[in-house]
Amino acid sequence: MTRSYTIRTYGCQMNVHDSERMAGLLESAGYARAEDPGTADVVVFNTCAVRENADNKLYGNLGHLRPAKDANPDMQIAVGGCLAQKDRETITRRAPWVDVVFGTHNVGSLPTLLERARHNAAAEVEILESLEVFPSTLPARRDSAYAGWVSISVGCNNTCTFCIVPSLRGKERDRRPGDILAEVQALAADGVLEVTLLGQNVNAYGSEFGDRQAFASLLRACGEVEGLERVRFTSPHPRDFTSDVIAAMAETPNVCPQLHMPLQSGSDRVLRAMRRSYRSSRFLDILDEVRASIPDAAVSTDIIVGFPGETEEDFAATLDVVRRARFAQAFTFQYSPRPGTPAADLPDQLPKAVVQERYERLVALQEEISWAENRRLEGSTVEVLVATGEGRKDGATRRVSGRARDGRLVHFAPGTATPRPGDLVTVTIDYGAPHHLVSDGGVHTHRRTRAGDAHEAGQRPGGAPTGLGLPGFGKPAAEPVAAGCGVRG
Repeated sequence: MTRSYTIRTYGCQMNVHDSERMAGLLESAGYARAEDPGTADVVVFNTCAVRENADNKLYGNLGHLRPAKDANPDMQIAVGGCLAQKDRETITRRAPWVDVVFGTHNVGSLPTLLERARHNAAAEVEILESLEVFPSTLPARRDSAYAGWVSISVGCNNTCTFCIVPSLRGKERDRRPGDILAEVQALAADGVLEVTLLGQNVNAYGSEFGDRQAFASLLRACGEVEGLERVRFTSPHPRDFTSDVIAAMAETPNVCPQLHMPLQSGSDRVLRAMRRSYRSSRFLDILDEVRASIPDAAVSTDIIVGFPGETEEDFAATLDVVRRARFAQAFTFQYSPRPGTPAADLPDQLPKAVVQERYERLVALQEEISWAENRRLEGSTVEVLVATGEGRKDGATRRVSGRARDGRLVHFAPGTATPRPGDLVTVTIDYGAPHHLVSDGGVHTHRRTRAGDAHEAGQRPGGAPTGLGLPGFGKPAAEPVAAGCGVRG
């Protein structure tokens, strides 16, 4: 009988995309996605080590599965991702009913490890120290018919004191431009309208093969892909943000007017302690240049409150930058120590009450700014890519949801239109709330798309591998890799 699987994903967009690869591998090996996740024969946890209490959440979830495992010994549990890379054998020691543990560098081993664990009736733990096969060479089961993730690099060369990602994902490795564009073109050929380029520091792309303008060239090349209507990217690092990238964003019509760029702190003293290689004035200068070239750009950010040694003066500097930056949205986090990071051993760890009070002040300020920025859009007409699972909707008004080109969430009343996920509509914004926009005046235009057709038919992009064997790390070949994306020597 065909064995069924389910994957539970935690953490960042990189993990979401890795889970698509895991699903593609399992289905290529003959598994089927469980219609009821609660009855799956194989449960895979794709874990995160960055979020607070990640380990407690994992072991809590594993504990909840133990009765099901005891009742059905043929059931298998696998744990992968960043926490697996970090904890390794600790997982099977604390949860001996786990069958497979695999790391961030060997996602492709999952089906083999599951089969080996069944055959040997023993747990299989395999953690590699470096990447052998680029994840994008693996099959994928895409979750969306209209939007796709495309990884352009993995790993990180930075040494931020609060972050454990470099030790878990390894040094940055860049994909060849031609392989990236081949995947983007394949997605567009399958009807996908939007791609998001992924990297831990996405705009550092090209550093491995010595081309500082490779990311700008890649954005421009995506503009030449037939049928591709929206291009996004996440997350850039302020250190690597250059004018050529801003020009490429402004001059490439399908690159969306959206920028997510982590600030982390507005205090230069704290930024130095974090080993962030920019200062607040440089961050604000980048925003000024972006807005001069792309006036309607929506900018979001990440901010950490309560980093060790942060004073009230430091925090006031963060509030000042937030007021000046006018972020459309900010993802705010209370600092908590991550074992294995330099910041965890720093003196002057702040009391929880102090961090909480500052966090609440920051959230209140950003809510005020987000609300004001969204209200400025009242009366404007926006294009919305209709989506599924995008926030809560008012059932009484039967609103539908999607994202505007600038990334803002829009809830709209369709009126007599019947838009499907993947279709494109235009609506007029009646009300701007702090976290979304509302339109109740009905749809002005409704464009049915191939992505909408595919969603309605239950079809997804094929996700075929975009390369064979080992990935193309290092300097690309001298021959042109694809139209519009030549690599400079």
